[in-house]
Amino acid sequence: MRPWLNSGIRACPAEAGRVIIDTTLWVSSFLVLGGIAGWIASIIMGTDQSQGIVGNIIVGIVGALIGGLVFNIFGDVGVTGFNLYSLLVATIGAVVGFWLMQAIRSA
Repeated sequence: MRPWLNSGIRACPAEAGRVIIDTTLWVSSFLVLGGIAGWIASIIMGTDQSQGIVGNIIVGIVGALIGGLVFNIFGDVGVTGFNLYSLLVATIGAVVGFWLMQAIRSA
């Protein structure tokens, strides 16, 4: 398995020994992962109809950050690339984010 395919990092054949981070791939995979995680979290929290795809992407990205921080605090690895484990971390973080938003709105 090629680990750089998961993280947006690829080897540069022109310059042996250098690794280039493909930011376009990284940003697009982060947006897709955030969108999917936000959508799953909105279904879990019952708010799927009240926001669009942009809202799902924003909540999913914030959820990935929250989930990554929480999982790192407890000693586990957070978001590691575009894989199922990262989707789970981002979804858990997005659910926490939705819960916090609902708690703030009701207060």
